[in-house]
Amino acid sequence: MNFAELLLLGVGLSMDAFAVSVCKGLATRRPSLQNMAGCGLWFGGFQALMPLIGFYLGSLFAEAIEAVDHWVAFVLLALIGLNMVREAVSGETEHADADFSVRTMLTMAIATSIDALAVGISLAMSGGVQIWSAIAIIGVTTCLLSMLGVKLGSVFGDRFEKKAQIAGGVILILLGLKILLEHLGVL
Repeated sequence: MNFAELLLLGVGLSMDAFAVSVCKGLATRRPSLQNMAGCGLWFGGFQALMPLIGFYLGSLFAEAIEAVDHWVAFVLLALIGLNMVREAVSGETEHADADFSVRTMLTMAIATSIDALAVGISLAMSGGVQIWSAIAIIGVTTCLLSMLGVKLGSVFGDRFEKKAQIAGGVILILLGLKILLEHLGVL
């Protein structure tokens, strides 16, 4: 994957964290730089950690399923993306309040980064990915968008939440489709 594709992946993965950050900003109304940085570091850190774990888990059994790895990557990314779109359309969202405690932020960071674990597995299956570059781009992108989300939430409310989740889901579906089409020789 090139830089642009990794950046798109980072943006797609960060949309759950962005949506929760918008809610945090909405609940806080006047977030401090510390609140914004805290959200960014929690969400960005876990969005970087989970694909790394998934990549190494996927690497353990990549050889065993090499013949269908592109299908696995496609299905995982498509399911994650479809779930994000479904949650946005149905109105299901993670509950966020003005609590920035370690316990709350840890729980929310894990909840918003579970999909990144599956993406890490798909990265191992797709091959040719520099995992350290990927997790750096994913982590930094999520950190910055989460910080922005807190600020936007405090200013504009929840206007962006559903649109962000839908956009993230569509990006993940399209990336999965690209991986599949490349391995099938269409692209």
